Amino acid sequence: MLKGVLGDEKFEISESEEEGRILYTVKTAPENVGLVIGKGGHMIHALRNVLKVRATLEKVAVNLQVEG
Repeated sequence: MLKGVLGDEKFEISESEEEGRILYTVKTAPENVGLVIGKGGHMIHALRNVLKVRATLEKVAVNLQVEG
């Protein structure tokens, strides 16, 4: 989904565990953070919903954050 939004812009996704949760961090250029969040936060909510579905199936807790 991010590739479709950011196109050829560079971004990196890292995974870490924090307090029993899996934390995904999207790192991109500061000018692209708004694209990842989307108008009214719609894009970040959609990304989090996809993660929530997978987390439910795997019975784990996840979170997604964006850094620029």
